[in-house]
Amino acid sequence: MVELMAIYVLWLREIKKLFREKERIIGSVAMPLMFLTFLGFGFEKMAIPGLNGVDYIKFLVPGMIGMNMLFGSMFSGISVLWDKEFGFLKEIMVAPVSRISIALGRIAGGASTGLIQGLILFALSFFFGFAFPATWPLYRIAGGFLLMLIFMGLISLVFISLGLSFASNMRDAQGFELIINFVMFPLFFLSGAVSPIVNLPFPLLVLSYLNPLTYGVDGIRRALIGASMFSLAYDLLLCVVASIIMVSIAAFFFDRSESV
Repeated sequence: MVELMAIYVLWLREIKKLFREKERIIGSVAMPLMFLTFLGFGFEKMAIPGLNGVDYIKFLVPGMIGMNMLFGSMFSGISVLWDKEFGFLKEIMVAPVSRISIALGRIAGGASTGLIQGLILFALSFFFGFAFPATWPLYRIAGGFLLMLIFMGLISLVFISLGLSFASNMRDAQGFELIINFVMFPLFFLSGAVSPIVNLPFPLLVLSYLNPLTYGVDGIRRALIGASMFSLAYDLLLCVVASIIMVSIAAFFFDRSESV
């Protein structure tokens, strides 16, 4: 019970921080909206290999949701470094709970804030021309929305855990930002978020297949427009496996990290 309470308190802290810092919400959706504006309208008439009949804006929106989840999730790890600097982490480390519970609380909080930010971006995408397929009945739309939430949550778990793993092994916030930027952009561009990966040269195609975000974006695309490269079950399986592995790695590194 104490362990669950610790997870809940840390989760609640992240939620309160999000709503108190309105600029975080604005910043999280600003870049994806820029991509939607300039790429979505600029390449509106572009044919998409393997997805005939799909408008580019509809192809792009799932990728921008994945981008939002990736960037917001990985940068959430920087809060660990700020907590180290200001002494908050040292205080919670002496609490009678395991470090793994503390890590899980942070991951749960980060995943929840990521979902909120992603849903805001999804709502705004309708103003840019996104729409569910006109032939879908209401139950299909509801099912697609639920599937989108599942994939968003899994993406967030994977990359919050990755950010936490980096932060647990670093002391400098500026160094963390440099490393994260170096990692994030290749993950983003190799995920098929802005263009299909089928035309990539073989070495980059292999990297795309090793990228968990590829399957998260593909799953969201299946949920929202009914078109994807892989089957829904395949996307879901790989995202679940990746999230379990990454959460375990993050908990391991956080448990071994120094609090001061």
